Amino acid sequence: MTTLFIIGLFIVVIVVLPLLLWRQLDHFADHKEIKRLTKMQPSEPKRFSLSMVAELPEPARRYFAFAITEGTSLYTVAQIQMVGKFSLGTKSAPNYMDMRAMQLLAPPYGFVWKMSGAKGLMQIAGSDSGNWTRFWLAGLVPVARFGGDADHARSAFGRYAAEAAFWTPAAILPGPNVTWEAVDENTARYTMSHAKMVQTVDITVDQDGQPIRGEFQRWSNANPERMHRLQPFGAVLSDFRKVDGFCIPFHVEAGNLFGTDDYFPFFITNLTDICFPRQDKGS
Repeated sequence: MTTLFIIGLFIVVIVVLPLLLWRQLDHFADHKEIKRLTKMQPSEPKRFSLSMVAELPEPARRYFAFAITEGTSLYTVAQIQMVGKFSLGTKSAPNYMDMRAMQLLAPPYGFVWKMSGAKGLMQIAGSDSGNWTRFWLAGLVPVARFGGDADHARSAFGRYAAEAAFWTPAAILPGPNVTWEAVDENTARYTMSHAKMVQTVDITVDQDGQPIRGEFQRWSNANPERMHRLQPFGAVLSDFRKVDGFCIPFHVEAGNLFGTDDYFPFFITNLTDICFPRQDKGS
């Protein structure tokens, strides 16, 4: 019995404790990045006026008239709580797991998505950001760790540049880092640039300006060859609700190869809360 106890203690000290410490270091990095991005929130934002978008293509004007109420404070950083389904599988076998997540979205500067998911006895948790992807099985075994290179940064930039149109519409108002052009009578394209990265996103709206879908060419290795290349990505938006003067989609379905026969939504989410965290003057 004493020998078994010593062996067990040895395993805990040599194997388990370092893994637990490693996991806590990931949490620390998440919170540090969340704190940095939250500080990107303007402390005294301008208020929205349709005159700000008067020179944009008509579908873009329609989009902003729907997405932002006149006089709304133009906060560009959002904190989002969500639940839904997440797939690591394929169209023929998606094997969706239940998912719960928090996201700090601060385009064009970055994002952090902290997720936990479960399917049966399998539990996975971790985070995505512009700098890393880190996921753990049962909170103890690292199963995915990559990022920190130009491919990852470019792919992540595509994601949060597009999500800006869903959840932080003030971040895609025309300015030094965002330009707009027409595609057709119901679609406008914006281009976001930051830190030598550039991403175009097409937003299609209905007659009232409600965005129906967003789509773009994303730098991704989600293909059989596992090679980074541009390929279509997109999302379908619904269940719009007013929050602090913004009209936000609370239901989003998104996936790779959008618009092709191989598309399936690996990410299906319903927001449970969204807010725009304020920064105190001088913070």
